[in-house]
Amino acid sequence: MPDENLLATLENGLRQSRATRSRLASRLADLEAEAERLRTELNEMDAIISQTEAAMFRILSSMFGAQANPTPSDAEIEFALRRDAAVNPARVAQTPPPAYNAATNIPPREQVFRHDIPPIRPDTEPKSDRFFERTIPHATAVLLREAGGPLHVNEIYNRLLEGGFQFTGQNPTISIAVSLNRNNRFRKVAPGTFDLVIRDAAQAS
Repeated sequence: MPDENLLATLENGLRQSRATRSRLASRLADLEAEAERLRTELNEMDAIISQTEAAMFRILSSMFGAQANPTPSDAEIEFALRRDAAVNPARVAQTPPPAYNAATNIPPREQVFRHDIPPIRPDTEPKSDRFFERTIPHATAVLLREAGGPLHVNEIYNRLLEGGFQFTGQNPTISIAVSLNRNNRFRKVAPGTFDLVIRDAAQAS
């Protein structure tokens, strides 16, 4: 009766295979449930992180507003930029690294802008209206071309005021930094300091 023995062997193997598959399916269901729980916990942590960052930003903003002449530090400006990048990642400009400068024979990573933090001049008054009703990026592009090099947001603020720019809000320098950081015409060369991207291309050619 070899056929009957073979059939019995196959039936036994089939039962074992089905049992194994059932165990694997059960294990997979457990793993999928665990993954879903982990995704839920991650979403909850993301919400907590966002709420904490928002609370910190509100505290910083209230601190600035309590000052007669609010002047955020570079650390506070950098925090605002990180917060903006986390909330609006698609709006933050992604600029390429500076090209190799053959004229100076300095690799890009060593082309470091010397960081200078000019003060905000509390007595700045408009000298013209050339920036009246202009956007921050458009007016700043004009200033950077005229300056021939990078400018800190404090100095950009001073020069925009001189040009008749109308600021709203309590933190104009942070508004400048966020606006420029979102625009691919500009690149950050140091904390709170920006330059034109096109200037790199012109110097590299």
